Amino acid sequence: MGERREGLVRARKAANLTQEKLAALLPADEKSIRAWESGRSEPRPHRRDRLARLLRISPARLEELLREGTPADLRGPPSVLLPVIVDGRPVALPLDRATVGASVLGRLVPALGDAAPPAVPTTEWDVMSPLSRRSLLKNGLPVAALPALGIGGAEHVARALENPRRYMDKTVTHYFRRQLDQYKYEDGERGPAKTLPMTLGVLDIIDRIARDATAEDQRDLLQIGSEGAEFAGWLYRDRRQMQDSLYWHDRAMEWAQAAGDNTMQGYILLKKAQVAYDERDPRRMLILTRAVRKGPWSLPQRLQAEAAQQEARAEAMLGASADQVNRKLDVAWKLLGDAGPIESPLGAHFNATLLNMQTAICYTEAGEPRRSVELYEKTLKETQFSRRDYGFFLSLMANSLALSGEPDQAAKTGLASAHRAAETNSRRTREELRRVVGVLKPWHNRPDVRELREALNS
Repeated sequence: MGERREGLVRARKAANLTQEKLAALLPADEKSIRAWESGRSEPRPHRRDRLARLLRISPARLEELLREGTPADLRGPPSVLLPVIVDGRPVALPLDRATVGASVLGRLVPALGDAAPPAVPTTEWDVMSPLSRRSLLKNGLPVAALPALGIGGAEHVARALENPRRYMDKTVTHYFRRQLDQYKYEDGERGPAKTLPMTLGVLDIIDRIARDATAEDQRDLLQIGSEGAEFAGWLYRDRRQMQDSLYWHDRAMEWAQAAGDNTMQGYILLKKAQVAYDERDPRRMLILTRAVRKGPWSLPQRLQAEAAQQEARAEAMLGASADQVNRKLDVAWKLLGDAGPIESPLGAHFNATLLNMQTAICYTEAGEPRRSVELYEKTLKETQFSRRDYGFFLSLMANSLALSGEPDQAAKTGLASAHRAAETNSRRTREELRRVVGVLKPWHNRPDVRELREALNS
C-alpha cells in the first residue's frame, strides 16, 4: 500500500472539486477517488486524460502526482536525512536522490517512519530482518555502516563531524555544495515544505564542523554556509514566516562576514530588500538597495542591475513619477546589457526575462497596470520558470489585470496561479492572490471572481 498522495489532493482542491463532484464528472465511483488519493490504487489509463483536464493540470503533471507515495515513486527516492551516530548521538546526515538511489538505501527509505526497537551493530547488517533494518535507519547507525550501504562519500562527511581537523577537506565542501544546489533546484518544483528540512540539516552540519575546523577550512565552510543560510531565508520567506526569514538572512550575513566574502554581503542586503518589498516597506527597501549599490563590495553587474530595479520599485511605491521610475529602470537594463557572460554564480539567475517581470511590477507600483499587463502577456512564459515562480508571477499579473478593470481575466489568471501555489505550497503566492481578491471586491458576484475566492478559502 502506498502513502497518501497529498499533491493529488491539493490539485483537486485547487480545482475547487470535492471527491463527490470529481467522481460525478469523470464519471467514477467516489470510493475510487478516495483510493487514488490514499495511494491504494491508481486510475486506469483511459481515465487519466479526462482526470488531468478536470484537475486543470497536464497529463505529465498527473503522472508525477500519481507516482507520489507509491512503491514506484520510491524507486527514485527523494532526499532524506539519515541519522548517523557520531560521538554517541545521532546526527542528521543529508543524502541526495542520486546517492540514495545508488545505494541499498533506495530499498529501505519507505520504512523511515516505522516504529521499531533500537539499532543493531553494523556487523549484523546482512542478516537483519527488514524490520530491524528499518529500525537502524530510524534510530541511527554507526559511521562505519555507511560503506556497507554503498555511500562512502557520506562516510567521509560523517567522519569530518567526528574530527574536522583530520577529515575536513575539499571532498566535504563539495558534498555540501552539491546538496544545496540540488535543494535549490528542487525548491521551484517541490516547494519549501520538501526542501527546508534538508537545507536546515546541511546548515546544522556545517555549523558543527566549522567550529573545530582549521582557519582555511572554516572560511570555505562558512562561505558555503552563508549561501545555504540565505537560501533558508528564502524558503521561510516563501512560507511567509518573516521572522525566521530575517533570522537566516542575519545568519547568512554573519557567516559571510566571518568568511570575508564581501560580494555575498551585498547579495544578502539585496535579498533583505526583497523581504522589505513583501512587507510593503518601501523606505526600508530604498535604504537597503542604496546600500547594495554604494557599499564597499564589487557586485557582479547582473546583481547591480537587480539592485537598480529594486531601487526603482521602492521609489515608485513612494510616489515617484513614471518618468523617474523609467530612468532608474533604464539604468538596470543598461547594467544587464553590459554584463556579458555570467561573472558569478550569485548573479546567474538574473536575466532579461526576470528583469522584464520586475519591470512589470514597477509599472504597477507606478500606477500603470495596463502597461504591466502588456509586458506580462508578452514575456511571461511557463517554460522559462519553475512551477512555483511561474505561479507567483501569475498572481502579480492577476493583480495588474484587476487594477486595469479586467475582473474576469484577473480571476482566471488568479485561478491558474492558485493551482500552482497549491502544488508547491507557496504561501507567498497565496498572499498575493488574497490581495487580488481584495482588488476584485467590486466584482465579487461574478462567477470567476467567486471561484477564485472559494479556491483560496478551500
